[in-house]
Amino acid sequence: MPVSDERPAGAPAPLVTAAAVTAVEGLLLLALAVLEIASLTGGRLTMGLTTSLFFAAFGALLVACGWLITHGHTWARGPILLAQLIALGLAWNLRGGETTIISVALGIVALVVIAGMLHPQTIEAINRQDA
Repeated sequence: MPVSDERPAGAPAPLVTAAAVTAVEGLLLLALAVLEIASLTGGRLTMGLTTSLFFAAFGALLVACGWLITHGHTWARGPILLAQLIALGLAWNLRGGETTIISVALGIVALVVIAGMLHPQTIEAINRQDA
């Protein structure tokens, strides 16, 4: 099954929107990785390095999946959906107190991506690519 390097003509808007938001999430995680490295101190060197490595790897994966899903690589749908489920769990954990705004924003973004990835037009486009 050959995979195209070009975005399929007529890729549905829900798929493109979900992929773009996912890529932005990935870019934000990459920025967090850089900020984590910038705030390293001797007392938390190991924790800071492993945290920044995790953020960088997760961010790079999301950016790649956001791009790949619009270019015919349908396997990227799984990691995108899993990342959004993790984000929903994190949003639930952050609810209340000073982090409420972060919780609400995280939850809305995750729900937008999930809705875009599960939209009937997206499912149809993915099924066409798999055929």
